Amino acid sequence: MLFLAKLFGILTLVWFYLTAKNHNAPLINWSVIGLIGYWLTWWLAKMVLVVPLADLVPKHSVVEFLLTQMPVVCAVVACFLIRKRLIASLPSAE
Repeated sequence: MLFLAKLFGILTLVWFYLTAKNHNAPLINWSVIGLIGYWLTWWLAKMVLVVPLADLVPKHSVVEFLLTQMPVVCAVVACFLIRKRLIASLPSAE
């Protein structure tokens, strides 16, 4: 089930790299920031959401799958906000 988490982690790395390349920003810095932001948010969401809710939801395969994917959704949303903040911090090219 962690396949999606790993896949989105790699896609986040590529996403931040390409965004930095398009904005002439430091490529490695942005990639590392995106990856750390993704995995930190994923881990926090797992500890805060999945672990407490695991015993409360019914043991149905669909419910368990959706519950285990909640950290991925939270991490992608956090990466979107991190990317938005990095782009906003760039000096404007006027």
